[in-house]
Amino acid sequence: MSRLHRSRIADFQEVLGEPTVALGKLRDLCFSGIPFDGGLRCLCWKILLNYLPLERALWSSLLKKQRDLYSQFLKEMIIQPGIAKANLGVSREDVTLEDHPLNPNPDSRWNTYFKDNEVLLQIDKDVRRLYPDMAFFQRPTDYPCLLILDPQNEFETLRKRVEQTTLKSQTVARNRSGVTNVSSPLKSSPNSLSEYEVLPNGCEAHWEVVERILFIYAKLNPGIAYVQGMNEIVGPLYYTFATDPNSEWKEHAEADTFFCFTNLMAEIRDNFIKSLDDSQCGITYKMEKVYSTLKEKDVELYLKLQEQNIKPQFFAFRWLTLLLSQEFLLPDVIRIWDSLFADDKRFDFLLLVCCAMLTLIRDQLLEGDFTLNMRLLQVRIKYRRHRLQCKGP
Repeated sequence: MSRLHRSRIADFQEVLGEPTVALGKLRDLCFSGIPFDGGLRCLCWKILLNYLPLERALWSSLLKKQRDLYSQFLKEMIIQPGIAKANLGVSREDVTLEDHPLNPNPDSRWNTYFKDNEVLLQIDKDVRRLYPDMAFFQRPTDYPCLLILDPQNEFETLRKRVEQTTLKSQTVARNRSGVTNVSSPLKSSPNSLSEYEVLPNGCEAHWEVVERILFIYAKLNPGIAYVQGMNEIVGPLYYTFATDPNSEWKEHAEADTFFCFTNLMAEIRDNFIKSLDDSQCGITYKMEKVYSTLKEKDVELYLKLQEQNIKPQFFAFRWLTLLLSQEFLLPDVIRIWDSLFADDKRFDFLLLVCCAMLTLIRDQLLEGDFTLNMRLLQVRIKYRRHRLQCKGP
């Protein structure tokens, strides 16, 4: 470990060791990158995402309260209507004359259950292909959720619920317009991403934890529920917390990820709501701001893209909506998010990063025609990273 690195760790520890964390100093430190050592990144992200307060004395009680609350969410939402939960003091009849699986009433618990299955199947489809170039999400977690997996409990795991649903042989997709499409799947190859090795009873993979987080978020936020792409937001958060070198905090990665994800989504959820696209808080407005910022920074490149009628919607939608999580390898995404979370005008900073991505390839864009430039802009940077590094800014 270099002297400079040790010095940076000491600076973080000094700021975080104060009875009240000085947020301005912490932001300044985090913007230049947060060391992984000692769980510093995990702690800083929790503060920057407003999960932990600045007063250190409140941390223990707040964490216990929030983690207990998440356990309650598990008890209330990862259940199958009709199964008695005697150990929780909940008594239900399997089927009644008033409420049964064929009940068309929209308030029916069974109707809600079947609608939840549609959301769950889309989540399941997306989380199974989360960062396919990494083995992490397919590996078993060291801290499986005993509340769900304990054979003495009667909870139904989401894995079993997906397997048992009558829609399991169909592909269900919900787009940003809120339209749910159900279609027969194409034949999959033996190496299909959806065919992960099934873990034995009592074990669960990291992607199953992410699935549970997204399902509970969808249940608690019915106005937006789940939209494709949210898995790409929760993935880096969960990975960071689940690899925390502090085993005590690592054990609670699921609950901590849920609340940090919820806080982050409170800031960016408008990007996922199509009806807000053309409003000042919508994604269209933000994509146009990429071009207005580019015009200030590099008018020649801006005019070239305008001349070729290359609109920011063609490439910036994914960049902004997913906070660049699909454009870079995961370690680079995490480093970018250090700065993004640290900046008090974090989404203005995101616009600047998007402009920097354009200026990195400005020579190719200035020389290319419409077809070449569209291809260049839509290829994820992680697949052309080496070429960019060789060329330089």
